[in-house]
Amino acid sequence: MNDVLAFALLFCAIACGWWLGRRSLSSGTTTSSSPPSQYYRGLNYLLDGRPDGAVDHFISALEVNSETLETHIALGNVLRRRGEVDRAIRIHENLLARPNLSRSQMHIAHLELARDYVSAGLLDRAEQLLKDLVEESDEQRDVARQHLLELYRSEREWGRAIEVGRELLPRKSLLRSTTVPLRSGQAVAVQLAHFYCELALEMKSRGDVPGARNMLQRALESDGACARASLELGRLEGEDGNHREAIAALTGIVDQDPDFLPEAIPALRACYAALGEEAELTTYLRECLDRYPSTPLMIAVAEDVLRDEGRDAAVAFLAARLAHVPSLRGLLRLIQLQTDADLAQLSQPVQPLAMLSLLLDRLIRERPAYRCEHCGFSAKHLLWFCPGCKYWGTFRTIRSTETE
Repeated sequence: MNDVLAFALLFCAIACGWWLGRRSLSSGTTTSSSPPSQYYRGLNYLLDGRPDGAVDHFISALEVNSETLETHIALGNVLRRRGEVDRAIRIHENLLARPNLSRSQMHIAHLELARDYVSAGLLDRAEQLLKDLVEESDEQRDVARQHLLELYRSEREWGRAIEVGRELLPRKSLLRSTTVPLRSGQAVAVQLAHFYCELALEMKSRGDVPGARNMLQRALESDGACARASLELGRLEGEDGNHREAIAALTGIVDQDPDFLPEAIPALRACYAALGEEAELTTYLRECLDRYPSTPLMIAVAEDVLRDEGRDAAVAFLAARLAHVPSLRGLLRLIQLQTDADLAQLSQPVQPLAMLSLLLDRLIRERPAYRCEHCGFSAKHLLWFCPGCKYWGTFRTIRSTETE
């Protein structure tokens, strides 16, 4: 990492040296043909592998003007990425102290300083700088809003994040439609839907059921394909006794993203049981299994077969399915059913089967069950926000015989 930084700073030094030489030639003077002594001292530090000393000398050696602004900005960014945030802050504050920069250049320096403050954990200062940019800079307004969005998301200030996010939505008119390119790459509408879901969960925890319902409906308005919003709305309606509304929301997940349907099965079972319509759920799950086969759905249907037709029928069902699509989770459930049968008959093979069941269960628990389809980050439990790529709603069940 030090070698990379030294090379980057060396490149900056050479570029600045070339610029200073060109400037002296163009001015026609001979007394200023040599760069400042601090420049050579900084270059010497770089060649000796001491970039820390070089930074101080370059700050004092390079005159700040419109032609060297990018060099200062690049140097500050390198230091920030390297973790030397205090030096990056000093470079960008040094820029802001110069009266000869244009208004737009000052706004660029303000944006970089706000990024420094975020990296240093000085979020209040960063927020104020970004708010000022939103008010004052046409060029940096949308970029500042995106940084504010990320800041509010990290602080879990969902109301403010929604307010900023709505300003970043594509602006439509009769003449054209404009879309703001995002730093994260994920559509604002998708992020807003999850912000509404987070806000709904907070309201639900406070007992504000109408408010939570309203937030979930807004989430679906923002992103009609948000399976999380339908899942949370179904759970909310079911717990509130509105079983028909809950079923409508939960069964709609199939059209949004069938990968999330297994997450809705417990709530669906509770609603259909409350209505005394378990048979309808069994029929629905079988249809879903035929259309969107997966191990969780297969096991769910097997539980219905066990309840309605008995253990032998459930074992036969699982064995037939596993013959076509092998799965460790399916095999574990099959062994558990067979172990229960052996226990009931007090047969001798129960001990080996119980041991095999235990080992399979441990093997499955140690492996991740979900993976972000955007960056590949793995997790044992379903996450709605990926800590790797900062995307929302990108985790899916890992489809492999080793994990399923």
